[in-house]
Amino acid sequence: MSFSPATVIETIPLSPWLRRVSLRIEDPGALALAPGADAAVGVYFDAQSPDEGRTYSVRRHDGDEIDLDVALHPGGPGSRWAQTATPGDRVGLNYARAWYRPPPETMWQLLVADLAGLPAAARIMAETPVAVATTVVVEVVDHRDLDYLPVRPGVTLVPTLGTGNGVVPSRLVDLVGQIDLPAEGYCWFAGEAGASRAVRKYLRGHGWTVDQYDVAGYWRMDSTDWDAKFAAVGDELFGIYQRAIADGKGDRVALEEFEDALEEAGL
Repeated sequence: MSFSPATVIETIPLSPWLRRVSLRIEDPGALALAPGADAAVGVYFDAQSPDEGRTYSVRRHDGDEIDLDVALHPGGPGSRWAQTATPGDRVGLNYARAWYRPPPETMWQLLVADLAGLPAAARIMAETPVAVATTVVVEVVDHRDLDYLPVRPGVTLVPTLGTGNGVVPSRLVDLVGQIDLPAEGYCWFAGEAGASRAVRKYLRGHGWTVDQYDVAGYWRMDSTDWDAKFAAVGDELFGIYQRAIADGKGDRVALEEFEDALEEAGL
């Protein structure tokens, strides 16, 4: 993958807290967007330099065009960009990736997301075969956010309104704990990093193995303090991840070891 410029085609509001930015990619082959249903890409607001940027889910991908549905919140460069971008504006794209990887035999899955993870959850819901029973736990601002989600047969929706999302304490961990997990299943999580750690621990405690879940922290409640602490020990801790990869343990096990090391370091 490599840095690729892109041009804003249009922007449209989807709800008071979600805005779609459509882009045309200059070199989609070089960017190599991931095929996963939660595909994401780093967006850099200076088209010439990968400096300040944020990662957003790709809600739609068609040739050299993509739609990014951006969760809005007070302040922050990403929200400002999404609310002020106009056709013709240029950005840079890089670091295409995806996390959603259910085992091929999966017949039951649990999707968990707050507002930041809602676009990826919506795309996963839309692309999941009807035969796969899906429970979706979402934490959103109000009922208007639920209208954004596709309506599909075989989907059980468990919403919590007005909680989490950096405003009040989250209920996602408690709600996941109330789900009757089968022995064979899969969980995908996209939300606040602290909640992601708690959900990962719950799944492990339930006996699930690393191939049964992909848990990603899309944002962090205490990001400024956390970044300062991580700067002092980050290279050492990231070395744990790199060594696990070099030992052939795979990225899921490597991530588990990295997360355990972060927690042990108080991060």
